[in-house]
Amino acid sequence: MNKRVWILNHYAGNMFVTGGGRHLYLSRYLKESGYEPTVFCSNFDHFTRKNCIDSSELFAEQTEASTGVPYVFIRTRDYSNNGKKRVLNMLDFYRGMLKTAKQYAKTHGAPDVIYASSVHPLTLVAGIKLAKRFGVKCVSEVRDLWPESIVAYSTKWTRKSLVMRVLYAGEKWIYKKSDYVIMTWAGGYDYIKDQGWDNKIPESKVIHISNGVDLGPYQKNIAEHPYSDEDLTNTAYKNFIYTGSVRKVNNLAVMVEAARKLKESGNTSARILVYGDGDELESLKKSASDLDNIVFKGRVPKNNVPSILSQGYCSILHNTSTELDKYGQSQNKFFEYLAAGRPILMTYSVGHSVIRKDGCGIELDEQTPEAIADAVTSLCNLSSEEYKGYCDKASECAKRFDYKELCNQLIKVLNA
Repeated sequence: MNKRVWILNHYAGNMFVTGGGRHLYLSRYLKESGYEPTVFCSNFDHFTRKNCIDSSELFAEQTEASTGVPYVFIRTRDYSNNGKKRVLNMLDFYRGMLKTAKQYAKTHGAPDVIYASSVHPLTLVAGIKLAKRFGVKCVSEVRDLWPESIVAYSTKWTRKSLVMRVLYAGEKWIYKKSDYVIMTWAGGYDYIKDQGWDNKIPESKVIHISNGVDLGPYQKNIAEHPYSDEDLTNTAYKNFIYTGSVRKVNNLAVMVEAARKLKESGNTSARILVYGDGDELESLKKSASDLDNIVFKGRVPKNNVPSILSQGYCSILHNTSTELDKYGQSQNKFFEYLAAGRPILMTYSVGHSVIRKDGCGIELDEQTPEAIADAVTSLCNLSSEEYKGYCDKASECAKRFDYKELCNQLIKVLNA
């Protein structure tokens, strides 16, 4: 049993601040299972652009209240955008992690296993180096395919550019040097085969552990943080709920046009409610000003989201589709949607599809306003038995992705 687990996640400070997130949930259930997890993260929160705690030292330790798990905050520089200072912040964390580990191990003992999680690859490099220093195993977790995701979303960078080639070489090195590689997509090893690395990286060391939902607190939030507004509770409509960011990458202009198609077709029973904020919110409101079947509700507290979703008729999973979708899906909101026990309309197609496999909603092959409008109408016309079937399948499917179950999968890897 690898009892003392060091979890390295540059951005886990936000989980400490908000009281939720993958490694907060996993560390909670690791501790309940008899392990001693410690989370190492940056003192600067990427999401709020504020320091999580006040300290001028190399690192500072504080216990997370809901889990009792210690968090070690490593001092890194501030930044305001995704430019040079953010890259330097990543380097700060990498260097600071190596220095902090030496001091922390002297007073708290060395780890029995390192569990290093991206987003950026330097965290994984630090994990591999520390595992070698302490003579323990390193489990590297990839939650974002750097640099593949940069290439997929960027108009500036190409696969053949020098910077990207260096990053791909580094990514391959990480996979080779890690004892195990956890990927959050079911098709993670397909990606490695597509890169031509399968001759160096055996499938046996690549493990799929999805993102998920903490079902107990989710249900508790529904009861303790109920939410209502005049649109959500209006029973004259079947409300299709979108929650999340309202930015260009979310491509919500397509949803506005889908609402227009619904109006033109004479569908008066469906309405799309968008809960979220972002730099496209005001422009989308203007473009939808002549429509009454799509309403932009703005930002709501995170603990109100379960209540909102559970009151909807259907949840909408919508984003800009990329070639990375062929490897599967692991968006946090997808599992929140499942836990709400409502059908899911996903406006694009993915490989290893949970929706198609489990029958908990509709997944579109073509992300167009016409296809979305047709799917909304089809869902509105379900019989009560058909609708209940979708709801039951969503609720049942969510149990597979409960973080208690996902932690059990993680424990097997940590002790392999």
